[in-house]
Amino acid sequence: MKQLLLKQKQVLFFIIAGGLSAIVEIGSFKLFSVNIPIFFSSETNFHGIHFPLSNIFSTTCGIVFNYFLSIWFVFERGKHSKKREFAYFMVISFFSTILSLLFFQLFYNTIFRDNLDLIIYTFSPQILSKIAAIGLVSILNYSIKKNVIFNG
Repeated sequence: MKQLLLKQKQVLFFIIAGGLSAIVEIGSFKLFSVNIPIFFSSETNFHGIHFPLSNIFSTTCGIVFNYFLSIWFVFERGKHSKKREFAYFMVISFFSTILSLLFFQLFYNTIFRDNLDLIIYTFSPQILSKIAAIGLVSILNYSIKKNVIFNG
């Protein structure tokens, strides 16, 4: 088991970094989705798009947090200059954000219609949709970041 963990250390660190980034993203989404509608009432349904600003702002928080975890703990740097590496990371993250928004809308409008009550905590359809979107997009992110941005 120890040998397997050592071989898969990068994947394990990516999962940990992703989990911590997801906590930042979901936590900030909760804060934004509660507070932005106070000032911008159509945030809950902006022309059929649910919580667009909350999604964009929270995803940005998660991306920036993930970038620093990625360069400190997950991937080897050096394939590109720091400036180019950051630019690639942001471009890929931009497309990931679009994909995440699309998945969020899909899940929110079709799959997660009711709260999920786990006795100690109740997940809203918004949070469930956010968690599912993050999960799907993170699989794609690992592959692209590993092979395009960083030194494997």
